[in-house]
Amino acid sequence: MKVLVTGAAGFIGSHLCERLLAEGHDVVGVDMFLFKEREWLQQYNVKELLQNPNFKLVNGNLLELDLKELLEGIEVIFHQAAIAGVRDSWGANFRQYVELNILTTQRLLEACKDLPLKKFVYASTSSIYGITDGRTSEDKPAMPISPYGTSKLAGEHLLRMYHLNFGLPATSLRYFTVYGPRQRPDMAFHKFLKAVLRDESISLFGDGQQTRDFTYVSDAVEANILAMNHPEHGNVFNIGGAKRSSVNQVLTVIEAVTGKKIKIDHQPMQPGDPLHTWADISHARKKLGYNPKTNLHEGIQNEWDYIKKMYQS
Repeated sequence: MKVLVTGAAGFIGSHLCERLLAEGHDVVGVDMFLFKEREWLQQYNVKELLQNPNFKLVNGNLLELDLKELLEGIEVIFHQAAIAGVRDSWGANFRQYVELNILTTQRLLEACKDLPLKKFVYASTSSIYGITDGRTSEDKPAMPISPYGTSKLAGEHLLRMYHLNFGLPATSLRYFTVYGPRQRPDMAFHKFLKAVLRDESISLFGDGQQTRDFTYVSDAVEANILAMNHPEHGNVFNIGGAKRSSVNQVLTVIEAVTGKKIKIDHQPMQPGDPLHTWADISHARKKLGYNPKTNLHEGIQNEWDYIKKMYQS
């Protein structure tokens, strides 16, 4: 099929493009290379993709591009593009989250509403849940505690409206803390491993007892492929990892993988960060056949190999 991936030069988007190309699809990738200080990393993400004759990269803002031209012949859309990050979404920064997470999504959906699409898969987040107690299923009321979570929930609502009113074949995937090679430099595992490599201290927010359902990137990509091929629409799925872990457990694994002792700079908890996330993925298991395979040690080893390659070359 001919597939569009927004955010194609990003962390999950670039891995997804590789998987789609490996399965024989023609892929159009869109990215606006928003952060100049990260552009070299994004260029690295798409370096091999650009060698594939079945991949085309469009550099531009979805709020400005000619979407009719961009969507010509497209059968499936993976909407990965967004500005992410809980801590940076407060204050004046929220304007950018509104533009790139809400207005962009609405413009893309409006352009798609009359197209004969087979699937529109939207990348959502566990941040839409807010404070949770125990395992979280998709029917838990969404009560985000960060502007970022609010912006992504707005995207979900827009997707649902276009599904109900125009029959858009839509699915939302709520990612739980995805990690792995090409992870953004502002994300914890990337920062931790980079600091260890450079023998620098890491900033630990809180006491390290906070837990996350860490999801390896290849499992997140698999969830997208499964959603693309799923015949039902208008649904939402939690996409979590093989096992939930605390931040302290992550640090122990990092020390085991790297063979280095971590230096910790303790910092207070940040607003908008939930203490715990715990994905109930039984719905995705039953409906999609989703079964995360990569454990934390294997995943961190893979990301460590990537970090060494990126910063020692």
